[in-house]
Amino acid sequence: MTDTASRPDTRLRLRILFGTSAMLGPGKADLLEHISETGSIAAAGRAMSMSYKRAWSLVEEMNAAFRAPLVERSRGGRKGGGAYLSETGEQVLALYRAAEAAAASAGAEHIDGLRALLSDAANVPEGH
Repeated sequence: MTDTASRPDTRLRLRILFGTSAMLGPGKADLLEHISETGSIAAAGRAMSMSYKRAWSLVEEMNAAFRAPLVERSRGGRKGGGAYLSETGEQVLALYRAAEAAAASAGAEHIDGLRALLSDAANVPEGH
């Protein structure tokens, strides 16, 4: 069997639902990662082709869902404000990425089995 994690044309997307009021999935995790990299909610949203309003709305959802905020804002200064992940935000992102890797690893054989059953048209890698 091939290693699904090394196949760029096959992906497992993990969405974790916490009851009916909170959810963490690939989009929110990517947003957290971009905020960490750019220091800005606006820049993170732009990197994901998302409006600032949508990015900020997702940050507010995540901040409300966890015991402590995941994203903190810094105001003012010469270069203006910014945003950064709190310690809890860094923990949540690391735990999500670890769960994602564990799910991909645990499911690799099953995903390969599903892929083997795809029609030839569906089994062509993207871009070919």
